Amino acid sequence: MEYKAPLRDMRFVLHELFDATGHCELLGNGLDRELIDGVLEEAARYTGGEIAPLNRNSDEEGVTLENGEVRTPQGFVEAYKQYVDNGWASMTGPTEYGGQGFPQLVASNFHEMLMGASLSFRIYSGLTEGAVLALYKHGSEELKNAYLEKLVSGRWSGTMCLTEPQAGTDLALLRTRAEPQADGSYTVSGSKIFISGGEHDMSENIVHLVLARLPDAPAGVKGISLLLVPKFIANADGTPGERNALSCGAIEHKMGIKGAATCVMNFDGATGWVVGEPNQGLACMFTMMNDARFQVGLQGLGIAEQAYQGSLAYARERLQSRGLAGAQHPDKVADPIIVHPDVRRMLLTQKTLVEGSRMLAAYCARQLDLEHGHPEPSYRKAASKRAALLIPIVKAFFTDMGQEVASLGVQVYGGHGYIREWGMEQLMRDSRITQLYEGTNGIQALDYIRRKLLGDGGAELSAFQAEFSEVCDRQIDRPALHDMASKVQARIGEWRELSAEIIAATGRDPQEIGAVSVDFLQYSAYVLLAGLWLQAAARAQDALEQGSGEEAFYQAKLASADFYLRRVLPRASAHREAIKGGAECLMALPETDFAF
Repeated sequence: MEYKAPLRDMRFVLHELFDATGHCELLGNGLDRELIDGVLEEAARYTGGEIAPLNRNSDEEGVTLENGEVRTPQGFVEAYKQYVDNGWASMTGPTEYGGQGFPQLVASNFHEMLMGASLSFRIYSGLTEGAVLALYKHGSEELKNAYLEKLVSGRWSGTMCLTEPQAGTDLALLRTRAEPQADGSYTVSGSKIFISGGEHDMSENIVHLVLARLPDAPAGVKGISLLLVPKFIANADGTPGERNALSCGAIEHKMGIKGAATCVMNFDGATGWVVGEPNQGLACMFTMMNDARFQVGLQGLGIAEQAYQGSLAYARERLQSRGLAGAQHPDKVADPIIVHPDVRRMLLTQKTLVEGSRMLAAYCARQLDLEHGHPEPSYRKAASKRAALLIPIVKAFFTDMGQEVASLGVQVYGGHGYIREWGMEQLMRDSRITQLYEGTNGIQALDYIRRKLLGDGGAELSAFQAEFSEVCDRQIDRPALHDMASKVQARIGEWRELSAEIIAATGRDPQEIGAVSVDFLQYSAYVLLAGLWLQAAARAQDALEQGSGEEAFYQAKLASADFYLRRVLPRASAHREAIKGGAECLMALPETDFAF
């Protein structure tokens, strides 16, 4: 299946909705519109021409493990060399360690392209960027000098080693141990599972960031430390040195992302160094984890875009039956299936979910940039709060959306979607993991309720709702946008009421937290996308009134916004009703009565 980066829509989001040039001026990184567009065009050529052709073969070939060494699918090593040599790996890295300092607002578009072209390929490099963030923020100068430049360049890759057989979400159950040594290092012993890119043949070295317990650590998550444990210990001159006492014991055989090595990693007294302070590993890891969760959200978006592209191409070509209003193409033996209302429903659902999510990704990426780069501390703090609020929504909603859009793609293809030849079933299999790793979507929903809504009594969410209410206020008196703005404004009012009801209900019964969390996250996401679609419609209306050209593009934005508000946003009502159903009906059935 071919992949063509949606550059026009990306430029619309970047320049017309979020003023990427002004954003870059504020951050002081020297990027302008011409450079941004040039980079994205080159990224489109690389992902479409070099990466996408590897996707199907990687699924069929998979990875192999022989004598502790993992061999990646054919073409991955060469494509990764291009990735490093052409500077893609260093795109977001700090400039003082050889990075290019691109903001997430821009880089996230390239990352979406990678996800859409081949998720398996992207997995090897994805966690390296998170490792750079964690080491840059928390590592000692000695560790930074030894490892950061190589990680930033991509010559060395990084992993995140959390999960153990008995400790998935509940990190308090970790058993991996780290023993202090006289030279200030530690010996790390234990096993980790589900480690993406834990072993492979694409980079010179692999730097593992490992959660472990020191001998005197307190119980629970307050006793977890983060250690840097490289495959090869760095020499004084920065080259890979002695092989460390760690190995890949097995690779998982999975339903999807078969070209990505998912490893069991064994640490047998491996040498490592604490990153940050002892027993503060979870805080350090969350620096990496928030980036990883945002990136996983982009995985859902990238796969969804690819699924939509395939569905649209097939719907335009596949001839079946005549349109319900009569023949639309009488010169052909049948009409293309895109004329049928139900196929239109599926395609427009795909289109509006994908494009709406791309807008939300940009909004979130902008907050991540401001959190680290705004010149004013107060703005950095505000952006940090907003990004924290959005991360669980982006991770959970985008990955649920990716699975839905891929499933709709299979449906558009009919029986052909169920067989390997067309590639759609691979997208559905590949996307399924995104709902699970970096914290299942149920965990994201709990985070959204417990830490983000209840953590401050709803203050940040209320401020967020007010921002979108102001968007409605600015558009509601425009005749062309009055109905749209009114619908969105009503939903925002409903969102406020629902938030207050949830805060009250969870105060009475803590079981309500888990009972309403998934539905409240989904409700919030659908309303949030409605607000963004209103902004897109406003920009499109401005362009049409100004006669700025590309009338078909802007009319399509207005039509898409109208479809979303009429046919997708009503899903929020079902989630609202489920929330009002409460926890009692979930907990009333005794456990013994689940028997069959």
